[in-house]
Amino acid sequence: METEPVLILGGSGQAGASTGELLRQWHPNLPLTIAGRSLDRAQRVADELGAANAVTIDLARADLGLPAGHSHSAVVATLWDNHLNGLRYAQDHGVPYVSISNGLVEIAPEVVAGGQRPNTAPILLASHFCAGSVLLATVHLARKFARVDSIRVGALLDEVDAGGPAGLADLERLATASSAGLVRRDGVFTWIPEADARVDVRSIDGTMVPGQQIAVLDVPGLALATGAADVQLAFAVGESAGRRRGEHPSIEIRIDLDGADETGAPLSTSQYLVHPAGQRPLTALGIALGVERLIGLRGEPVAPGIYTPEALTDPAFAVERLTELGASFVSADTPALK
Repeated sequence: METEPVLILGGSGQAGASTGELLRQWHPNLPLTIAGRSLDRAQRVADELGAANAVTIDLARADLGLPAGHSHSAVVATLWDNHLNGLRYAQDHGVPYVSISNGLVEIAPEVVAGGQRPNTAPILLASHFCAGSVLLATVHLARKFARVDSIRVGALLDEVDAGGPAGLADLERLATASSAGLVRRDGVFTWIPEADARVDVRSIDGTMVPGQQIAVLDVPGLALATGAADVQLAFAVGESAGRRRGEHPSIEIRIDLDGADETGAPLSTSQYLVHPAGQRPLTALGIALGVERLIGLRGEPVAPGIYTPEALTDPAFAVERLTELGASFVSADTPALK
């Protein structure tokens, strides 16, 4: 049976186009619909991908402005679905929905929509840092522990790699929605005032970049997936080590884990997850992993319900895909390359 096209809202933007490229690489015959405000731009992306068509959309309309008779296997919102009509369209048609642009304090409408119509469509809440790829990598590292006590993630995003207009608008909107940070401290999810949430994030070459602990889905996701009583994620925007070397802006995520091994002896690890091409490949990976799982291209199609990335994708498999894309893990104890 032929799969219907995957509808990528914002498909001509950075996240959408990169997701399309990755899905095309993995599934050469998977049809795609690239949806955007500019038909010319969407058509260029569709032509480059092949087996794809382009459409314009209107997020203010319940039917998204799509012609009657169109059908899709999934709806992927790689931009802010500000009216939630992308979600409504997916529920009306009984197909999976993926979103990546709602912060921790913004997911309530999506959760309510899923709760009101629980049997209509699977909903993947992937508004994590890099659409869940960093969370999956961290959970993979945590599997070496018999008990995880604390998780500290420090992410450095290069200021010239913050995404296109939609990505920048997301950052500004989320900063307005909440300047407080969320951590898990002694087993309790705790809000941290902005002034107390300010921290420095260490780049892989040792440079300290001002940042802050943020309210992001990764914090409860990591805490509940591992049982760690202390979890935090700090985020900084500045010059990356790659750009300081005169290369492409890189992304650097430091992951520190503390706990115990099977004998009860203390165990810790400090790793950097890095990609020389920046955040774009990691974000596209998080989305693409969710899409192929939801529509049954990897495993069985997913039943209606509300899901997070770690519920659908094996972290070990995600790390395999990360390394295939050029990401690498570097010990924080290893001297950085000059």
